[in-house]
Amino acid sequence: MAKRLLFIVLAMSTFTAQANTIYKCMMDEKVVFTQTVCPQEYSQHKIEYQLGITTEVDTDKREVKDDPLKALLNKQTISKEKLLQLLDGEIYRLKQENSYFEILRASEMQKLDRKRYWQTKPKNDPSYGLELQEINTRFDDLTKNNTDVILILTKHKMKISAETQPDEYMSN
Repeated sequence: MAKRLLFIVLAMSTFTAQANTIYKCMMDEKVVFTQTVCPQEYSQHKIEYQLGITTEVDTDKREVKDDPLKALLNKQTISKEKLLQLLDGEIYRLKQENSYFEILRASEMQKLDRKRYWQTKPKNDPSYGLELQEINTRFDDLTKNNTDVILILTKHKMKISAETQPDEYMSN
């Protein structure tokens, strides 16, 4: 039962960009999953999902998460390593979203083909062509938007990486 619940929670966390860390709170036979640290009376396991890998760490040490956006808004800085990690995560998420768009496109095209079949329309029917073009245009636009953002993020990542390399050479 607990393994099934863990699987469900982890599967749900793959669909949300912000929920990549959850906590497994345990006391006696009771297990609760949460996105915040466990109350003091519970023992705690930290479960992280990142880049397709799930790790579970037994930790009763409480930690306070620093939200990168709040840090930037409060004019605090985040490390270049953390910024590069965040950029990698967002690039990965956008690539996954593009893959998902292709799955959705194929599904909608199948629905359109079934509709055409049951309405006994030929493939060269103008309404079929218009609907097919509409599907392709919509998903091409979504994919192009993500690809444009990926290019911008990649350039930004390369710029940050180039800035960090002289620091590394100076320390040697």
